[in-house]
Amino acid sequence: MTDEDFMELALAEAIKANQLGEVPIGAVIVHGGDVIAQAFNLRESLQTTASHAEMLAIDKANEQIGSWRLEECTLYVTLEPCPMCAGAIVQSRIPRVVFGAYDPKAGCAGSIMNLLEDNRFNHQVKLMGGVLEEACGALLTDFFKQLRSKKKEVNKNKKGNK
Repeated sequence: MTDEDFMELALAEAIKANQLGEVPIGAVIVHGGDVIAQAFNLRESLQTTASHAEMLAIDKANEQIGSWRLEECTLYVTLEPCPMCAGAIVQSRIPRVVFGAYDPKAGCAGSIMNLLEDNRFNHQVKLMGGVLEEACGALLTDFFKQLRSKKKEVNKNKKGNK
């Protein structure tokens, strides 16, 4: 399978998040050509800060491998990792990350800063961004557009009831 094929699997995870009203971000971890972990954002459902797709996938991969070290894995994620997820990626020793859309507000794989390739850490990650970027970005854009529309409708109804 190609990077695009694995990103399609991450997108399928993001769609699951979207169906639950979660921010549509999905992640897949591959080891030796096999998917060993899949996850999507569950922060709203679980009400826990660390319930990002990458963090949940890393936990599942740790269980699958039987180690905290994910040294022979690739992480595919639909949105550029945030600082928390970038830190977990470095700590888990994942050697390669492929992401879809760039995140100019919180991205730590090149947009705001690059924690993953910072040579001050004892582990650096090879990065590939922009894989299926349009599809990944459109899913997020549509989600936030609908969210803003719902908020406007709620505010409109509140004003109308006064």
